[in-house]
Amino acid sequence: MRSLFQSVVSSLMLLVAAVSSQVHAQSISTPQTMRPNILWITSEDNGPQLGCYGDDYADTPNIDQLAAKGMIYTNCWSNAPVCAPARTTIVTGIFPTSLSAQHMRSQVTMPETFKLYPQLFRELGYYCSNNAKEDYNVVTNKDLWNESSNKAHWRKRKAGQPFFAVFNFTTSHESQIRKRPHNASHDPAKVAVPPYHPDTPEVRQDWAQYYDKITEMDQQVGQVLEQLKEDKLEDSTIVFYYGDHGSGMPRSKRWLYQSGLRVPMVVHVPERFRAAAGPQYTAKSKNERLISFVDLVPTVLSLVGERPAKYLQGHAFLGKFAEDNPQYIYGFRDRMDERIDMSRAIRDDRYLYIRNFYPHRPQGTFLAYMFETPTTQAWKRQFDAGKLNEAQSVFWRTKAPEELYDLSDDPFQLKNLAGDSAQEATLDRFRGELKSWMVRVCDLGLIPEGEVLERAGKDAPYEFGHDSKRCPIEAIFDVANQSMRSAANDVQSLLANRVAPDSASRYWAACGILYNAQENIEREAMVKAARGMATDPSAYVRCIANEVVARFGNAAERSVAIQQLLKLANAKESNAFVAIAALNSLDWCQPTASEVGDKLASIPTKVNGLKPRYDSYLPRLVERITEIAK
Repeated sequence: MRSLFQSVVSSLMLLVAAVSSQVHAQSISTPQTMRPNILWITSEDNGPQLGCYGDDYADTPNIDQLAAKGMIYTNCWSNAPVCAPARTTIVTGIFPTSLSAQHMRSQVTMPETFKLYPQLFRELGYYCSNNAKEDYNVVTNKDLWNESSNKAHWRKRKAGQPFFAVFNFTTSHESQIRKRPHNASHDPAKVAVPPYHPDTPEVRQDWAQYYDKITEMDQQVGQVLEQLKEDKLEDSTIVFYYGDHGSGMPRSKRWLYQSGLRVPMVVHVPERFRAAAGPQYTAKSKNERLISFVDLVPTVLSLVGERPAKYLQGHAFLGKFAEDNPQYIYGFRDRMDERIDMSRAIRDDRYLYIRNFYPHRPQGTFLAYMFETPTTQAWKRQFDAGKLNEAQSVFWRTKAPEELYDLSDDPFQLKNLAGDSAQEATLDRFRGELKSWMVRVCDLGLIPEGEVLERAGKDAPYEFGHDSKRCPIEAIFDVANQSMRSAANDVQSLLANRVAPDSASRYWAACGILYNAQENIEREAMVKAARGMATDPSAYVRCIANEVVARFGNAAERSVAIQQLLKLANAKESNAFVAIAALNSLDWCQPTASEVGDKLASIPTKVNGLKPRYDSYLPRLVERITEIAK
């Protein structure tokens, strides 16, 4: 009897231990097993030209079906209107302007303590796969993803492991809308040509082909969603679909208008995770909150219950740590391939404000890759022939220093209200916010690209930019803002900055001098000032100063200035970034064959030690100037 009793007790104890062990195991695994899977489906070079966004010409049943059960964000910005800077914003959760990673296909280091979102989620136990494009402007580790290839898939994870899977489709990319021959599906005759484009056969075909490619992309989206359904993962996966920036058509991709920055963003949260998504999420609805790509990392962290790190510059719009609706969202445009430029954009729920820091350059500055598109070529031919109306011509003229649009009644941004006295209070509000944002994030676009790297030295540019002793960003902003605000600026203050202690401030003074000379404001004084700056210690200042002298000085001065620009364009005597700046200036001088002689042909277009992402820029510029000089 005693033996039987002991046997029963022993069995009960084993049972209790087993149950306890099982409960303990469940308590350990619960945080992981209860985390949602995350699926990001992205497409390239497309804005909200989708059926679910009210576009009747579009044929997108799969995305429309996802949107019908999810939430459509009607006011999402990509922050950058071109792929690499936009993707850099997404992967870092930081404005690339804060990292000096905003220039197209640049490559910079980040502070060692900063982590990209695949690193963050792998540390949380997620299997992170990317199929397949990366294209980041920051240096990354080889093991950033569990797998990043065209075969990457959530199906390769361990059993029961949560996943963060990215599928990116290039079907609608700029290069595909101009690819010929093409089997047309959408009728070009039915295209709604935007009023800033001329109505020509080339424009209609490019737009119709774009919609054809959107339909192909939608089918690919449907295939991924079907795989999710096949794997019975629909009820455990939060799905995001979004485009990476506006369409690949000119004045969309690369520009800070709604056509370049506004993208579709559709989010579906399955029923079991609705509570985790918070009250900000409502199924089968539209949301007018202002969101942008810099918000994505904080948002997905918030959705899985993790507090976003303080260095992240976006704001979670869903989940446990969701923040209140912001008043503004922000956009930026800097060097686009071989062309140096700088503009910033801010919008609220009604207005779009754009600040152009290079108003002396046109929107439609020649860009080799963009000019491969038939629409670009046809548009420029029409302008040169004098066949365009005002709205269609603006793109090819020098930019206004400031642009302000009322989005409520100007959906294509055709009427610039910056000169309207009734809008002065609105302009002042945006001007104040522009300075606040750029100083807050330490916007390194205010310093020439190559100079940032030189001054940062072994530090990440972010660390240099956030050191006020090494980088007086507010003082530099004030000079840039004053120098480039309008042709009616304070000339004496502008000229005083010729000897500012910081080279970036002197650079903006030189740019202001160029702008005034171009606008024929005290041109003689501007040329005299530029002549004195042609020997500045900064090569970037010398580039602009010599451009002023070459374009607006006398013949003898022009000859000397062009020779100086040719010398600066030799990367072996300067560096690749100075060479890019010098060639940009030389292009605007419209040199003749006799002026450049054989020196242009001897300029090296391949620079040892320069990262491959920069390789195409010098050859394109040399080819362009060679063509001009014939």
